[in-house]
Formats: sequence, structure tokens, C-alpha cells
Amino acid sequence: MTATPEHFSPRRGPGHLRSGHVRPILVLAVPLIGGHLAQFAVGLTDTVMLGWYGVEALAALTLAHSYHFTLFIMGSGFAWAVMPVVAAAAGTDDDTQVRRVTRMGMWISILFGLAVLPLFLWSGAALRLLGQEAQVSADAQTYLRIVYIGLIPSLLMMVLKSYFAALGKTQVVFWVMAGSAVLNALLNYALIFGNWGAPELGIRGAAIASVTLQTVGLAALIAYAQVATPDYSLFQRLWRPDGEAFARVFRLGWPIGLTNLAEVGLFAASAFMMGWVGTLELAAHGIAITLASATFMIHLGLSNAATIRAGRAYGRRAEDELRGGAVVIIVISMVLALLTVAAFLAVPEPLISLFLDPADPARAQILAVGAGLLAAAALFQFADAAQVMALGLLRGVQDTRVPMIYAGLSYWAIGIPAGYLLGFPMGFGAVGIWMGLVVGLVLAGALLMWRFWRGSVRIG
Repeated sequence: MTATPEHFSPRRGPGHLRSGHVRPILVLAVPLIGGHLAQFAVGLTDTVMLGWYGVEALAALTLAHSYHFTLFIMGSGFAWAVMPVVAAAAGTDDDTQVRRVTRMGMWISILFGLAVLPLFLWSGAALRLLGQEAQVSADAQTYLRIVYIGLIPSLLMMVLKSYFAALGKTQVVFWVMAGSAVLNALLNYALIFGNWGAPELGIRGAAIASVTLQTVGLAALIAYAQVATPDYSLFQRLWRPDGEAFARVFRLGWPIGLTNLAEVGLFAASAFMMGWVGTLELAAHGIAITLASATFMIHLGLSNAATIRAGRAYGRRAEDELRGGAVVIIVISMVLALLTVAAFLAVPEPLISLFLDPADPARAQILAVGAGLLAAAALFQFADAAQVMALGLLRGVQDTRVPMIYAGLSYWAIGIPAGYLLGFPMGFGAVGIWMGLVVGLVLAGALLMWRFWRGSVRIG
């Protein structure tokens, strides 16, 4: 859905320039947003169903999910690197580069998956070293050893999703992820609880369900690639190394992985600190983070669209196209953030109540704490949207190392210490910890937007 060069003729004003981006951006972004929400639904289904199964299983899953996601998000940096390079190559009709980069993205993903195998095999010992209870660590290790089987398929899925998205084929990404969410719910219902004649496997059942949907999802994407993009010959001679393309994906990918890890670390640290405040506060934090994560998926889908559009403009050296698209996608993101702010401030208690048992004796306290946290979440909606939009645009122009530094500085050097200081020495408790999130995200958003508009956007 790339705009044609005449859309960016100097004879046309900036209003026309920008209006020509709205429909192509939405055509790209809406299926990507749906795909991210479907992926979010997979994790939410695991949490809800194991919560029904038992508190111990839910505790082990929570721990295992955090461990698994940390390693997955690092490895997925290489898959994310495929998106801007393929988009740039597609923008100049360089089919060979599309194939080379995607293949080497798969190579690196497989190598990363093999490299982290020991961390899954001995995850129980690692979790105990981090101060977790022995039984919870053992149950988490049981889950992680099974889920590891699906790690490489899930990373390869990420590569193929980036490949398809960069080529504008975003609807397949949505349908595969939506199908995965439905399959996960059905398999969880059967294997966790022993329904429909299946064995009752508890947390092991959730792990088997995850591996199954990752394997099926990968098979579906491979089949679609063979049918829908045969000209790229993506899987022919896949075993042949390509040093140049390998190095390019690696150079772009490792900073993306560490940038993702820095942001994940900010929210993980806030959860640890919230546990120091109290159990009720940690429960309220979990609910508020879930709500904020759901809205973030919308901005993440828009960010992916920004990467693709910017990558195409970058490949053609079309600065006007890059600027016009960036303005439009940032405005769309800010409008959506405004709607989220209104919801979080206007109806916090009904939103939090969705996650609480009406008979829970701690309900009123959790609602009170959660409402305060959603007010803080409302404050960082614009900053969170700004930083993820800027990251998407910067990745589109293949600028990843300096953004990694900005993210590390904002989240780890400023955000986490600010949360600790506001939460404990200054006595603001749970809300203070979340205000630290606000500080880190505001700084990241400002620095990354400055980076894009002051430097990376000048490609002409």
C-alpha cells in the first residue's frame, strides 16, 4: 500500500501530503494491532485459566512467563530487525535482498534459541538464586522445559510475521494470531483441567498448549509464504550462509533486543518493588499493568506500521514521504492515547472490577489502590505512545544503537531509581513507584522523538 511518488510532489501542500498517508497506515496497522491483541489474549487466557486451577500453579506460571518473556524479547530483536530492512528492499523492488535478510533472520533466531537452552534446562536453579521459593521454582522449571520446545518456532514466527508485515501482508499476521488465541483457549481448557477426555496436566498442560500453537502457527506461516510469495523462494537453499546479510541483521537486531529488554526490565522492577509495599498493592499493580498492556498493544501495532512505512521511504530516500507519514501516525497514536486517558480517569473502578471476585474481602482496598495506579497510567499514556512510535520510526530508518542507549538511560538510570525514591524514601508507596514509570517513559519519549526529528529523518 505504498504511496506513489506523485503523492509527494513539491507542487502539493503538506495537508495533501499527510492526508495521503492515513488510509495506507490504517490498512497496515489495524491487522497488526489485532495480531498484538490476539497475542495478549493468549497470555491472558493462560493466567485466567491457571488462576482457576490453583494459586500455586498461577504463581509458578507468573514466574515462568516473566523468565520466558525476558529471553524471548531479547531473541525477537533479530526478527524485528528484519522488518525495516525488508521494507526498504521492497520499496526499491530488491527481491534478492528481501530473501537474503529474511533467511539470515531465521538463522540468527535459531542460533539464539540454541544458545539459551541451558537457561531453560536449569531454570529452577536460576530462579532459586533470585530468591524464589523452591516449590514455585520447581513448578516453573517444569513449565519452562516444555515451553522451550516452542521457543525456536515462536522466534521463527516472529521473523515471518516481520517479513509479511514489511511486504504489506498484515492480514495473515492477524488471522494466524487470532487462530492461535482460540486454539490456546481450547487446548488450555482440555489439558489444564482434563476436559473432553484429556488428561489433567495443570501447568504442564498450559506448556503443551503453548508449544502446540507455536508449532501450528509456524507451519501456517510457512505454508502461506509458499503460496502467497513464491517469487521470493524463501525456503530454497535455506542452509546456505550469507555473511553480509547475517551481519546486517545482527547489527540491527542486538540493539533492538536490548532496547526491548530495558523497557521490560523497567516494568519488571516495578513489580518487584510493588511486592515490597504489600500483597494487595502487588495484586492491584498486576491488574493495572494488564489494562495498560492491552492499550499498549494498539500503539505497538501502529509502531510496526511506522517501521514499515518509514522503511519503504528510507529505501527510496523519500524524505517528504517519511516526514508526512511520521506526522500522521504520531497524531493517530496521540488521539488513541487521549481516549485511553479518558477511560482510565473516568471509569477506573469498573475496569479494575473486571478482574476481581465480587465476594473478595480485599476488593475495596484493591479498587482504591488500583484507581490510583490507573491515574498514574493515564499520565504515562502519551509518553509511552511517543516512545514506541519514535522507536518504530527509528527502526524504519535502521537507527537502533543510539535509541538503545537512550532507552537504557531513561528506564534504568532514571526510571527505576525515581520509582524507588518516590515509593520508599519519599513515602508515596505504590503510586510513587508508578510515578517512576512516568518519569522514565517521559524521558524516553522526549529523547527518542528528538533523535528522530533532529537526525534520522534527514535522509534526502
